[in-house]
Order: sequence, then C-alpha cells, then structure tokens
Amino acid sequence: MSFVVVRVRGTLNIKPDIKLTMKLLRLNRTNHCVVIPETAEYTGMLKKVKDYVTWGEVSNESMAEMIQARGKLIGDEPITDKYIKANSDFKDIKEFASAVTTGSVNYNSLKDVKPIFRLSPPNKGGYEGIKRSFQVGGALGYRGEKINVLIKRML
Repeated sequence: MSFVVVRVRGTLNIKPDIKLTMKLLRLNRTNHCVVIPETAEYTGMLKKVKDYVTWGEVSNESMAEMIQARGKLIGDEPITDKYIKANSDFKDIKEFASAVTTGSVNYNSLKDVKPIFRLSPPNKGGYEGIKRSFQVGGALGYRGEKINVLIKRML
C-alpha cells in the first residue's frame, strides 16, 4: 500500500525539525505531492508533519491520472506509455500505477522521473480550512480514501 502526501500549508514560522522532515519528504512547496510507501519510518514522519500536510491511500485510477497529467521526467518531459514500456517491466501507465499503489514498486524507481507532482490548488472552493484537521472539517491530516477526491480536484 502507498500513501499520497500533499503539502497544504506554507513555510512561514515552521519549527526547524518539522522543516527538516518536510525537506526529507521532498515537500518544499505548497500543493506539491509525493508518493511514499506505508512503512513505520514514513508513518512517524507523517505524524510529525500532520499539521502541514494531508495524506491517504491512493486508488489505481487516481494514481494513473496523476502520472499521466502531472508526472514529469528530467527536462520537464511528460511520462508516456511508450517511455514506461521502454524503461520498465510494465506495458503502460495503468499497469505501472497499479504496481505503485500496491507498493510492489516505488514511483522513484522509474529512470529519470521527478519524484514530486506539482499540483494546482483545488478547484471548486479550495481547501476546507488549512488550520483544522480533516476529522473536524479542515484539510489537514489523514484522509483515507477521500484523498482521491482531493487529487481529482487538484489535477
């Protein structure tokens, strides 16, 4: 299983240890998104930065849409089915996205891929509130499967 993590809040007045954790997660700007495996180390990092990011389990369809729409190679080239077939054991983006979602392969294992997705701010009203957790009506913290709705709004 893989998590998708989206940075919601900016960089002003962040404690140094949280700033370092954000840097290690490669979440340097607002609306940047990364795909990470579900491990104890990453779970601890997510708990530390829970007041600045939102995360959840991504579906195969959302992952494929995100790779196709916002996945980039070095040189700002888009990721295509032809590139996936030539540089991996998968035949197209959907098959690669399914493998990334289940956790059998890392997204970063693809040659020359940029490890982040630069998403746009969510349309139809923006974030729910960037100072409250998702459980009480805000945008921060763990979302579960509802992260897919947010990703579709940000593509």
